[in-house]
Amino acid sequence: MILSLGISPQPGALERAQKLLLELGMQYQVLHTPNATVIVVTSDADALPGHLFTQLDGIEKVVRLGNRSPLSRPGADGALGVTFGHGPAAVTVGGGAAPLIVAGPCSVESREHILETTAAVKTAGARALRGGAYKPRTSPYDFQGLGLEGLKYLREAGEAFQMPVISEVMSADQIAGAAPYVDVFQVGARNMYNYELLKELGRQPKPVLLKRAMSATVDELVQSAEYILSEGNPWVILCERGIRTFETRVRNTLDLSCVPVLRSLTNLPVMVDPSHAVGKRDFIRTMSRAAIACGADGLLLETHLVPAKSISDAAQAISPAVLSEIVKDAQVIYNALNPKITVQSGAISQ
Repeated sequence: MILSLGISPQPGALERAQKLLLELGMQYQVLHTPNATVIVVTSDADALPGHLFTQLDGIEKVVRLGNRSPLSRPGADGALGVTFGHGPAAVTVGGGAAPLIVAGPCSVESREHILETTAAVKTAGARALRGGAYKPRTSPYDFQGLGLEGLKYLREAGEAFQMPVISEVMSADQIAGAAPYVDVFQVGARNMYNYELLKELGRQPKPVLLKRAMSATVDELVQSAEYILSEGNPWVILCERGIRTFETRVRNTLDLSCVPVLRSLTNLPVMVDPSHAVGKRDFIRTMSRAAIACGADGLLLETHLVPAKSISDAAQAISPAVLSEIVKDAQVIYNALNPKITVQSGAISQ
């Protein structure tokens, strides 16, 4: 059961509800979301009559948890916008904002490499920087990333070119060390089911970009997001990165149908990673266009100065020149679908 107290709870309303729950022997969590202060009753409340709470002053709504993902369900205020970064580097994904283009290398290879790459993707029109410092690789003999050293290089590059940083952590014990260097924690496809990691990310305040596992259903992705949301962190960004099917001509099958489906189920921003989805640079621009056309809030694009020489996933890396074309494509498609939007000085504005 969820008890909603609204955006601005009445004085004493929270305390009255907590007192009643304690008297009834119920366990609960208090969450402060962008849309309301809510109490999630974690004990079995099926036998409790709803009027016990609706009659309390300050309780706006009582929701029975027939829905397994109550915190990420669509709200009356529409899609949630997630803002990250600081000052002039701050960006927003979702909430009606223009598509956010995030670009950078699969993995940070050196300090000079990430500084040069960041300069190139910034010039190409990307507004946020991605890069791997901890790399989950299928083979234990492949390059595993530079770790904390790589995160420091990412932070330096992000500050030098005023771009917020997105990077992956693979375990809960990496969160504290990575926190000073990233603006958004990424959860990779292999860790979508790592519930202890999700819960720990829910207990810290920075946004979390949650990628869909390669064999996960849409409902499983949303329920993984609930692990983060239920710990008190409302800033979750969902990401489609391709699912495993019988098709072998591409690395994965990019399931763009999940974008409108997720929009019907949740108010969370939805991004698309066409790089991991198709795994071949020749197809990435086309699938990026399709992602924006079906309503994606942004794109994650693996970009390298010399794609064929990328240490990690060279086949799917694109050049800054191709990135620039994708940025232009996104503007054109977004403007066509939103005729009230105008383009000023090369950037989309409302």
